[in-house]
Amino acid sequence: MADSDPSATPLLLLPGLICDARIWAPQVESLRTHRPVHAINGYGDADSFAIMAERVLADAPPRFALAGHSMGGRVALEIVRRAPERVAGIALVSTGVHPPRPGEAEKRFALLARGVEQGMDALIDAWLPPMVWEPNRLQTGLMDRLARMCADMGLDTFERQVRALLGRPEVESLLPTIRCPALVAVGAHDAWASPEQHHTIAAAIPGATLAIIEDAGHMLPVEQPEAMTGALVSWLETI
Repeated sequence: MADSDPSATPLLLLPGLICDARIWAPQVESLRTHRPVHAINGYGDADSFAIMAERVLADAPPRFALAGHSMGGRVALEIVRRAPERVAGIALVSTGVHPPRPGEAEKRFALLARGVEQGMDALIDAWLPPMVWEPNRLQTGLMDRLARMCADMGLDTFERQVRALLGRPEVESLLPTIRCPALVAVGAHDAWASPEQHHTIAAAIPGATLAIIEDAGHMLPVEQPEAMTGALVSWLETI
């Protein structure tokens, strides 16, 4: 295996809600021969995006490209807010920028209550399937890997991250200030963070590229790993 190019801009990959580095495993495997790549393995006991962002920045190289999936996209934006001079490029994948919507807190806390009352497996059984495009749910290996990852993250992590999501800061006004190369990517069948939502995000960031990837839902990096990697490669070539 070839060594990565140490002169290439390092890439940090941020996971989403109750996900860890495994959500980016295919991209790490493909990209690590070309540049330093590090997938963040969760956010520990952090219960706010501010804490998550500061922890990532504390361990990050002086300058880096940044890709965030789902909640990780919001963490990526918080990093840009705090240290724009360190971010060489940003990729927002299957994410959102809107404030909490009516009923969002109730739905998230209902899932938490299900986990408390019936266990983490019951929470995952309710939460995970809609995150994956229905035909891809037939891939038992994929679903088993995702469920195992979420179970490993656990109920306490779910609660902390839900509180971070519900207390999220306003970011829509940040988008027009982004000056680094930006990629906005989404699965064509994402039922949680719609392609239309990503059109809006991309339109708000000067020069952003929008990639809508077929045959994928919300768990885009593992549902269509080759297409996701290809979109990242094209974006990284502009940095």
